[in-house]
Amino acid sequence: MILPVVKLGTLALKTFCKPIANRLKKEAGLHPKFRHFIINMAQANHRFSTKMQRRIYGHSVDAVIRPLDEEKAVQAAADLIGELFVFSVAGAAVISEVQRSSRSEARKEEKRRQEIEAMMRRDEELAKEIQVLKQMLDEVDQLARGRGIAGFSHFKHGHATEGIYRIPTMVEN
Repeated sequence: MILPVVKLGTLALKTFCKPIANRLKKEAGLHPKFRHFIINMAQANHRFSTKMQRRIYGHSVDAVIRPLDEEKAVQAAADLIGELFVFSVAGAAVISEVQRSSRSEARKEEKRRQEIEAMMRRDEELAKEIQVLKQMLDEVDQLARGRGIAGFSHFKHGHATEGIYRIPTMVEN
């Protein structure tokens, strides 16, 4: 039940981010200092992408790259800021989902570990009980031999193996 709600929440978060990204893009070009910063960022991005394209296509990378005009640079930087915002929110949502899943898995693992420890403790308790019962049976057997009670030794005759008593199974009955 939780997983579909989380997925739906993530999708809604991404959907709400788009208008915020568009608002960022719109406001990016209005503030003078920020405008200058994003123009420089867009020009650097333009130079980098142009050089990468030239390397991919095998052209010379030493050629002069014409800078973008101001409006194209502002638009390119605003688009880049909008996309970065959307991707950062999506990345944060993915990281959050991975952490949630990790915590859930850790809880399950802790529960499994506790169950195994409980089974081991129960196994140790049963082993101690078996040991006590064996001792008690040996004491009863010794008392029976000491008093000469033949009926008791006849009782254990079919179920004894080298002095250790076994519990009959359903197949033996």
